[in-house]
Amino acid sequence: MKKYLIITVLLLSSSIFAQVEVVSTFIEKWDNSKDYLIAVAQAMPEDKYDYKPTAQEMSFREQLFHIQDNMKWLSTTHFSEEKYVKKEAAKGLSKAQIIQEIEASFDTAKTFVQKTKDVELSQKVDFFAGPKSKLQILNLMQDHVTHHRAQILVYLNLNQIQPPKYIGW
Repeated sequence: MKKYLIITVLLLSSSIFAQVEVVSTFIEKWDNSKDYLIAVAQAMPEDKYDYKPTAQEMSFREQLFHIQDNMKWLSTTHFSEEKYVKKEAAKGLSKAQIIQEIEASFDTAKTFVQKTKDVELSQKVDFFAGPKSKLQILNLMQDHVTHHRAQILVYLNLNQIQPPKYIGW
């Protein structure tokens, strides 16, 4: 009986330890993702910010605005008590202003996530695709940034601009 009790305690303690590391692991990756996206945004000359490979795609500017707006929406809605307010579209914003918006959105999301208690990550939230855990929302936030950043890396290449070196872990 003691043997089963010890095994149960070890399994539970390792499970709790793994949960504690989720937020700090996410934040480390989030900071690197921010640095990489800003480097990508800086690499494109401002006169090419309205470039889009095809008519149905978003422009480089629109992609950047979409990325920051999505992270603001997800983090505000699911990790804060604040109400999300959608901003006007990116049209008319300078390169510097868009980069500033990106930095602010990453920093706001980071602040909200850092205030999230580990036990809250398993809580379900209402989402248009059905109930999701806050951990799933964290994964979605990072995946969304990665998805659209990959698209604009192609935009750089199509304009013969060397993309910045990847910033991973």
